[in-house]
Amino acid sequence: MKIIQIETHDVRFPTSRELDGSDAMNPDPDYSAAYVILHADNGLAGHGFTFTIGRGNEICRAAIDALAPFVLDRPVDDLGEFARRLTHDSQIRWLGPEKGVVHLAAAALINAAWDLAAKAAGKPVWQLLTDLSPQQVVDLVDWRYLSDALTPAEAVDLLEAARPGRAERIAQLTEHGYPAYTTSPGWLGYSDEKLVRLAGEAVSAGYQLIKLKVGDNLEDDLRRMRLARQAVGDDIRIAVDANQRWDVGQAVRWMTALAPFNPWWIEEPTSPDDVLGHAAIRRQLQPAGIRVATGEHVQNRIIFKQLLQADAVDVVQIDACRVAGVSENVAILLLAAKFGRPVCPHAGGVGLCELVQHLAAFDFVSVSGSMEDRSIEYVDHLHEHFVDPVVIRAGAYQLPTAPGFSAALRPETLQRFAYPDGPVWAAA
Repeated sequence: MKIIQIETHDVRFPTSRELDGSDAMNPDPDYSAAYVILHADNGLAGHGFTFTIGRGNEICRAAIDALAPFVLDRPVDDLGEFARRLTHDSQIRWLGPEKGVVHLAAAALINAAWDLAAKAAGKPVWQLLTDLSPQQVVDLVDWRYLSDALTPAEAVDLLEAARPGRAERIAQLTEHGYPAYTTSPGWLGYSDEKLVRLAGEAVSAGYQLIKLKVGDNLEDDLRRMRLARQAVGDDIRIAVDANQRWDVGQAVRWMTALAPFNPWWIEEPTSPDDVLGHAAIRRQLQPAGIRVATGEHVQNRIIFKQLLQADAVDVVQIDACRVAGVSENVAILLLAAKFGRPVCPHAGGVGLCELVQHLAAFDFVSVSGSMEDRSIEYVDHLHEHFVDPVVIRAGAYQLPTAPGFSAALRPETLQRFAYPDGPVWAAA
């Protein structure tokens, strides 16, 4: 296949009007996607995007346009080489070596290429991945900067060790799905009454883990944690998420105060770039049994490597659009398996649930072979805008069956929520 046309869109949803997605660092997000469609010479189209929360989405779209020459009139047959083409150019790389807006743009294009390749193969992306041999999986990865933690040969051995039982694990996913946890009750802008109602509904729907946003006001957090614990009981796990709000000492003090409510983990307690800060927080919270999770803003596989090497995280949270798409996430899954850390993907936003379910299924079938202490985040927002939306049943993601990456937005959504001229924004 060869790409013959590239189409980009700035798509934004006014989620700030109901405070959906609100947290301690992002009080008024408008969930958005810098969206790309790759049109191939065989008539197929691959859809991809990167997620933002409003202002700046146009910068991501401009970066996708800037990367278009590395894609246009070029083949999509070798997906590992396709990804390296977008991340290795010396002049583009100077703007932010495998990080920042350029890396977000690369993620959109790489994910679109995977969507295209999976459609051409007639398979969902998770199956396209699980059908690869261990060596083919390893060949997807850019191994530069990783070999001090994991070598390609070690990765092949890890994948070979996971081959037994693959068919049984696929059958398990087909029958039962992949466990989900929900953040829907926990947005910081929601009232106490809404929190309690949604927490109760989550338990009734089968979720075994819910998540609350924290970090703006300690007294409010203590009250909200108390209400949530009363609503769900002692057997349901409650994770909390500070969205990078704290310094190291502040994180320890705040979480020590919340410890009586038995938080399952503290997510993003400090800057995602602060590897040693995460390690210090983890050491100091271990006596209280509070885990440390991070990943949705970790910018590349190298920072994930360092977090694991420094014993700084208990839970690895991959994001389908933050790093350079599927190929780099494969590297992160392999690193997590090498260091024995569970992966609980970040999702929500615009389409993150749709994408990351494929990566979690691949991890279970082909990499870790485990669901212990693992679940995928789920937020009940905006799925109706997708051609192939996620399906949640009894608190679990149901295995996708349609060819592709579940990434395509409906044409009417692209028109209605186009920024700034779509009807939703023109009427604002």
